[in-house]
Amino acid sequence: MKIQFKENKEFDLIAIGRACVDLNAVEYNRSMEETMTFKKYVGGSPANIAIGASKLGLKAGFIGKLADDQHGRFIEQYMRGLGVDTSHMVVDQEGHKTGLAFTEIKSPEECSILMYRDEVADLYLYPSEVNEDYIKKAKVLLVSGTALAKSPSREAVLKAIHLAKKNDVKVVFEIDYRGYTWASPEETSVYYSAVAEQSDIVIGTRDEFNVMENVAEGNNEATITYLFKQTPELIVIKHGVEGSFAYTKSGETFRANAYKTKVLKTFGAGDSYASAFLFSLISGKDIESAIKYGSASAAIVVSKHSSSEAMPTVEEIEKLIV
Repeated sequence: MKIQFKENKEFDLIAIGRACVDLNAVEYNRSMEETMTFKKYVGGSPANIAIGASKLGLKAGFIGKLADDQHGRFIEQYMRGLGVDTSHMVVDQEGHKTGLAFTEIKSPEECSILMYRDEVADLYLYPSEVNEDYIKKAKVLLVSGTALAKSPSREAVLKAIHLAKKNDVKVVFEIDYRGYTWASPEETSVYYSAVAEQSDIVIGTRDEFNVMENVAEGNNEATITYLFKQTPELIVIKHGVEGSFAYTKSGETFRANAYKTKVLKTFGAGDSYASAFLFSLISGKDIESAIKYGSASAAIVVSKHSSSEAMPTVEEIEKLIV
C-alpha cells in the first residue's frame, strides 16, 4: 500500500518548529562533569528531519525562529548549505537565545541530554510569521511536538496545521516528547491529542503515545482504535530494539525489525527514522519499504557521533537493507 501525495508542488516537505545547537561530548564513557570537550552540530527534531530529507534528495523547507546571534547564524548557514530552504526562518528581534543541548555519552545504553530551553527563540515564533503561500507549496507539513509546549509557538503551529489542511497539504505529526518544556502531563496530552487527531500521519515511540493518551502503559490496539476514528490514515509506533509497526486506516499492519548496529549513542534515532520514512513515502515506495528505510536510517545515526551531520544517504540506507 502507498500513500498518495499532491504532485507538482515546489517542496516535498516543510518542517516547522525547533532548530537549535547540539553540543555532543567528544569524550566517551565518562560523565558530563568529567567531560571537557564537546563538538557543535545543528540539532532539534524538525531541523534534523528537514536536513535528513534534504540529504536523501527531497526538496525541504523550514519555518522557525532563530536567535540573532552567532548560533542562530550557524544554524541558518548549515541548513542552507545542505539544500534546506531557509527563506522562512525568522530572526528574533526580542533578545531570545538559541536553545542548547549538551549530550553525555557514558555508554551506548546510558546517554543523557542537558537542555537549556528557557526563553529560547524557537518558542517565540508568532502566528503572524507563518505564511499561507509558503505552506501551500508543500506536499507535507512536518510538525514536531516540542513546538506545542509554549505560546506563541503553539499557536503558530496550530495556524500552520489549519493552513495545511485548508490547502490539501498532508500533516505529519512527529510527537518528539521533551518533558522539561511542558507544564504538566495533562497539558501535554490535550495538545498532543488535538494535533494527532488532525494529522494524516502520526509517528512516535510507544512511550510518546502513552504521553499523548496520558496513560502509564498503553497498547497499540487501543491507540489506533482511537486515532482512526479521527483524521489519521497512517500511524507508526516504534518499540526500540523490538522494531516498529505501521498501521493503516484500512486495517493493514506492517512491521520492520530494528537493524543490528554498533550503537554509540541513543539520540537522533527518531529524527533519522522520520526523514527516511517520509522520503520513502514521498518517493512512491510502499509503507512496508518505508518503515524498513526508517529503521535502517535510525541504525546508521545511532552508530555515529552527531544527529544532523550523520543523516545518511539513500545509498547508505539501501546498503544496510540489502
